[in-house]
Amino acid sequence: MRDRSKSVKLEGTFTAIVTPFTKTHAIDWGSYEKIVADQIAGGVSGIVPCGTTGESPTLSQEEQREVIARTVKLVAQLGGRAKVIAGAGSASTEHVAQLAKQAEDVGADAVMVVVPYYNKPTQEGLVRHFTIAAKAVKCPVVVYNIPGRSVVDLGVDSMARILDGAPNVVATKEATGNVVRAQQLAARFGERLGILSGDDALTLPMIAVGARGVISVASNVLPAEVSRATKLAIDASHFGGDLPSARAEHLRLLPFFEALFIEPGVASAKALLAHRGLCENVLREPMTPIGDATRKTLFAAYEALR
Repeated sequence: MRDRSKSVKLEGTFTAIVTPFTKTHAIDWGSYEKIVADQIAGGVSGIVPCGTTGESPTLSQEEQREVIARTVKLVAQLGGRAKVIAGAGSASTEHVAQLAKQAEDVGADAVMVVVPYYNKPTQEGLVRHFTIAAKAVKCPVVVYNIPGRSVVDLGVDSMARILDGAPNVVATKEATGNVVRAQQLAARFGERLGILSGDDALTLPMIAVGARGVISVASNVLPAEVSRATKLAIDASHFGGDLPSARAEHLRLLPFFEALFIEPGVASAKALLAHRGLCENVLREPMTPIGDATRKTLFAAYEALR
């Protein structure tokens, strides 16, 4: 198998895509095809199936394999421009290695591995977790650091050890909510580590200090708008482009980003996708549809952008 770790450019908007379900909670493949087609038409750089926005904790390993395989096939049928970064998250290192290898086997361009949740490993445990997972595959690996959900925070020194031990770790989805952390990573690792914002509301400031894109929830609903805002930010920050236009577009979208996360982003995204006729507003428990108050605020922010 060829080493793809240096052949995948991770820059732009990558959608942490939802997994649509029927009213009986089966995966709705017809709706999934429509959502992926909408993403490609909107110009996203890539799709991230089986992340937590895809409700991966509720998917069986067989379902995850099928979602990723179908995503790869759909992207190829729709022109093959977008990359597929498959989620491979679990609190078990052995299970992550299995999920990562499975994703690679069905054609994913890269895999994304989240910091283990609930069990609160030490920094040594985190280094081992990501290094073992990365060594299970040849494709690029994206580390996903989200201490607000996983409780533990992957430190910069630990990231250095992971990069030393696993050359195919090429990027991080940085969802600490801390732009200082993004600066620390950019200053220490430079081009060795790609940085992708894990928070829609922080995409512009993170790109300003060295990030090269976003893994977005908002782009489920607004793929073209988020792609445009991200491109403006990259052009302004890295290529001397139009910073006032980038700032104006980011701030125009900011109220929507904020409304999207009043309740969990996946529930808000599905409510709007259902409104657009792309899927049913169905989630697997413990996730539930958004409440009436959130719906009113969210839909008002959405309609303000139309």
